Parts: sequence; structure tokens; C-alpha cells
Amino acid sequence: MASTDFSAEIKSLRSTYASIEEVSDVPRIRTDIAMLSEEAGMPDLWDNPAAAQVVTSKLSHRQSELERLMSIHDRIDDLEVLVELGEMEGDADSMAEAETELKSVRKALANLEVVTLLSGEFDSREAVVTIRAGAGGIDAADFAEMLMRMYLRWAEKHGHPTRVMDTSYAEEAGLKSATFEVNSPYAFGTLSVEAGTHRLVRISPFDNQGRRQTSFAAVEVIPLIEQTDSIEIPENEIKVDVFRSSGPGGQSVNTTDSAVRMTHIPTGIVVSMQNEKSQIQNRAAALRVLQSRLLLQKKAEQDAQKKQMAGDVKASWGDQMRSYVLNPYQMVKDLRTEHEVGNTSAVLDGDLDDFIDAGIRWRAGQRRPQA
Repeated sequence: MASTDFSAEIKSLRSTYASIEEVSDVPRIRTDIAMLSEEAGMPDLWDNPAAAQVVTSKLSHRQSELERLMSIHDRIDDLEVLVELGEMEGDADSMAEAETELKSVRKALANLEVVTLLSGEFDSREAVVTIRAGAGGIDAADFAEMLMRMYLRWAEKHGHPTRVMDTSYAEEAGLKSATFEVNSPYAFGTLSVEAGTHRLVRISPFDNQGRRQTSFAAVEVIPLIEQTDSIEIPENEIKVDVFRSSGPGGQSVNTTDSAVRMTHIPTGIVVSMQNEKSQIQNRAAALRVLQSRLLLQKKAEQDAQKKQMAGDVKASWGDQMRSYVLNPYQMVKDLRTEHEVGNTSAVLDGDLDDFIDAGIRWRAGQRRPQA
């Protein structure tokens, strides 16, 4: 087995890093951090808590970006030193450690490279994810709950905070729908490639005859609204209904009408919130999600107009974007990127990075002007 040419590998790592650093615009990141730090240090900052939250959140996000870039730079430097010492002293353990670190740095660079592809207008935002059961009855409701767990586990593995905002339980098992936030930089850009129809094929645990069942669930991903976004909704365009929150099986978990259903009359968009403690909190959360959906709808309409003017009216997403097959064989396959794996348990436990990375690269290819 040929030994690794560390000199060539490290040169390649530095070249890739230099490209990422250029695209990321490190000088601009440092400038933003300096300006935001100055704003965050103003004595009257918290006189307006909402504006203060925006400033501190943006500062934290930019600092995280810079830290992520500098960390990779330092790891490449450390790897080079480790190789030099290992070769100088003929230390087999150091060289084995260098092999392991080389693979790890390659993986980290690949992940960082994917982040540079998140250049959409709202890609840097936090995300609101909604999962709805589709065709397939009780199996579809169970599948919706499986998908929710999958995404929450993915977020947990990456240290991304989440907040469940609404859950509507099905009668027998699973979920009719669920909405949750992923509060992390670039959560929207990252998870937006998961939007679409997901299909599950398995032996139904709810079928007495043990027959194979196909069921569907829809995943919607929208950017979380920011205080600075200019989406004003007149009061006369909103209908608000209040009701009691409920848990699995319809059991009442609240003795007051604290849950809120908000309907945007012109578009028919409906948002329900029940996981906050008070009606006021649920109303505020519902309004924020409604604003996010209207913001995304506005952008989609603008994009559609641009495509129509360009003569391209093809849909960007198919009705079915991923299949999870548990029987008669084990496979998860993305129908857009052709990426597939056989370890279905790992995927449903949140091992989604390769699917997400492939989706982001695929989307970037779709966005490039065709020759």
C-alpha cells in the first residue's frame, strides 16, 4: 500500500482553504464583527430589546463564521507540524495520527465548502420546519413523527438549538403536523434542500396482515422572520381563533384557551401555535411564522416572474424528492441527487449530512446559468 504524500495533500488542503476564504470574504466578516461589537457595547442597546436581540444574534453568527474558518486554518498548520516531526523522528504513531487528522480536515473542509454555496437571500437565516402527514393514513402520521425525530436528532448532533412550536397529534398514532424552529446560522439555507415530499415503504406495524404500505409526508422549510424585515400585515387581513391546547390522544393539557389559530385571509395561509404558555405568546409566535411564510411567498412570486420572463416555467422540485425503503430491502435514496445509502436506521436517527451536502451542491448546479 503506497504511503501518503503529505506534502501534496497539505498543499491541496491549503489551496482549497484559500478558495473558501476568498469566497467567504474574511475581511468583510472582521469588519462586520467590529461594527456589531461597537453596537453591542452601546449603553442604551437594551432600551429596545428586539433590536438588541438582532444585533447580538448577528454578532454571534459572524463570530462563529470567523471561528470556523480560523479553526480549519490552524488545523492545517498543526497537521503540517505533526508530519514534519513524525518524519524527522521516524515516529510511526505520529504518522498514523497525521493520517487520521488528514481525513478529518478533508471532511471539515468539504463541509465548509458547502456553506460557501449558501448564498441565497435568506440562506443565513434560522429556520422554521413544518412536517405534515400525507397520503397513507396512520402510517403517514407515524412517518411524519419519524421525520420530526430525524430532524431534531440531526440538529442535536450539530448542537443547533430547537424549539417545538406546534404539534397536532393523530388519533391513533403519530402526527398530523408539527412545526419547530432550528435556531442556528444558515439553518434555512442548509435545511431548505429537505423541503418536498418524502416517501416511506415498509411493512406496516399497524396492519394485522403484515402488508407492505407506502405513505407520504411533506416537509416545508421557511426562513425565520427578523425584526428588521418589512412584512406588515393589516389587522383586517388576519382572523384569529383561540382554543385549548391538547396532547396525544386528545388529552387536554391546558384548562384555558391559550392555543391560537391564525388565518391570513387574502392567501388562506393558516398557522397554529399551542406550545407556549400563554395566548399572547402563541399569538406572537404564530404571527412571526405567518410573516415568514408571506416573506418566502413574496420571493417565490418574484422568482416565478423572473423565470417566466426568461421562458423557463419548469418546476424546480418534483412531488417526491426522497424515498425511505425499509422493506423488502433497506435503502434511502434522494431522487434529485441520486445519493443513496443502505443504513436506513442511521439516516432516521439524524445522519443526514451527506444527503444535505449533496442537495446543496445539486441546487447550486441548478442555479448556475445553462450554457
